[in-house]
Amino acid sequence: MNEIHSFFETHGYYLACKIFTPEEIRMLEGEFDRIVAQLTASQQEETNARWQGPHMERLGAAQTEGLHTHNVQIYSALWLQAIQKDSFLKVAEAILGPDIILHHTKLFQKPAEKGAPFPMHQDWSYFPSVKDTMIAAIIHVSESTDEMGCLRVVPGSHKLGRLPGTSGLVASELLEKYPFESAVPLEAAPGDVAFFHYFTLHGSKPNQSSKIRKTVLAQMYAGHDRIEEGNTHPNERLALRGWNYAATRSLANQA
Repeated sequence: MNEIHSFFETHGYYLACKIFTPEEIRMLEGEFDRIVAQLTASQQEETNARWQGPHMERLGAAQTEGLHTHNVQIYSALWLQAIQKDSFLKVAEAILGPDIILHHTKLFQKPAEKGAPFPMHQDWSYFPSVKDTMIAAIIHVSESTDEMGCLRVVPGSHKLGRLPGTSGLVASELLEKYPFESAVPLEAAPGDVAFFHYFTLHGSKPNQSSKIRKTVLAQMYAGHDRIEEGNTHPNERLALRGWNYAATRSLANQA
């Protein structure tokens, strides 16, 4: 686990292979598809995760789609068990330490041939934490190749810290310095998990393949950290391992 910590500290990401078995992924994909079907059938909410803004326009993303929903563990007990799996949390613990708090999960489905891209960006502005311990873990439910719009990261960019104008939604000269060509594609197999810091510059190209790309992202932070005041993003505050030192009665009531 020291090797994981060292690699993450240096590069700002870590690709953990075969965290979930083929049988586990088969079952999780069934639940994934069931969630998608339930979302599609409801027709009551906007589920297209396609971003707007000048960076998206340059990527030719006008006709693309990306279905999403927050907190798969609310839909499915199997997905709650997945983010509590020991091998998954051992990697998270190597990065965060013994106290691991779930901020939220998010389902992403990039349709075949028209899956929406995500421009290069940092995540910190969406849910900043006081001690900046926040990481993401992308669970690959399907294969994820560069043609399918896999995650791309800029190694070492987490050392840049909080950069203004890096949400990916507005014009930014800074992001012009980090085009997709400068980022490393993290191609992955079903069951692999890509961990990265929320300062790490990352994005993904459109899915131009004939296959659907399916992922579930878990956003987590250390138990001694807390989310900055005034943030309205979903925050589950669920202790996946260890202890939540920032928990109070009023905060627990908000979860």
